[in-house]
Amino acid sequence: MVICPECEGDLDIEEDEVDEGEVVSCPECGTDFEVVGVEPLELTKVEEEEDDEEDKEEEE
Repeated sequence: MVICPECEGDLDIEEDEVDEGEVVSCPECGTDFEVVGVEPLELTKVEEEEDDEEDKEEEE
C-alpha cells in the first residue's frame, strides 16, 4: 500500500505496475505525484506548470 505524502490517504496504485515518469493522483486530496523511483517507490509532488507558462507568455 502506498501512502499519499500530502494527506496520508491510501493511493490506489500497485507499486510493481508503475514506471518512472508516470504521474499518479491521490483520490483523497487530488494532488498529482510523479514517480521518480520504483525500487523503492518514490514520489514527488508535481508542481503546476500553468503559472510558469503564463509568466513566460507575459515576458514575450
